[in-house]
Amino acid sequence: MRKEEIEQILKDYHWMINSIRIMRESMEEAGEGITSKYGIEASMPKGKGTTSDPIYREYLRREKRWKKIEQYEKKVKIIQERIHVIQDEREFEVLHWLLEGKSYRWIGMHMGLSHSHIRRLKDSIVEQLTKNVPDVPNDTILQNKKSAV
Repeated sequence: MRKEEIEQILKDYHWMINSIRIMRESMEEAGEGITSKYGIEASMPKGKGTTSDPIYREYLRREKRWKKIEQYEKKVKIIQERIHVIQDEREFEVLHWLLEGKSYRWIGMHMGLSHSHIRRLKDSIVEQLTKNVPDVPNDTILQNKKSAV
């Protein structure tokens, strides 16, 4: 996996985790508040090419969203499986705050370091996270990990 891909996952990690959590919570509520029509409305003709079942339509809408969420989960797992390679305390602290979605300036103020020093620490983290990871297309890595489980 390339450095640019790891950097992008680090930048997006926080919102991807939130999207995964919210989507999982919403699946517990799937279908609530959706009811079929009864009486005269039920006997009216429906439009061609669409289903009249609101539950099924909701399922189709969420199915598309779940495919995106699965991609987020795969990306998040790549980082989570590699966190253990970061041994330096400063780098580990920077990684923690990056995964929380904090900016270089915020992390620098928190740790008493310049934002440019934080950027150098981040570059070191990315370098370590990319070591010993085969440089093949992202989908191939993710498929190999999934099939091994």
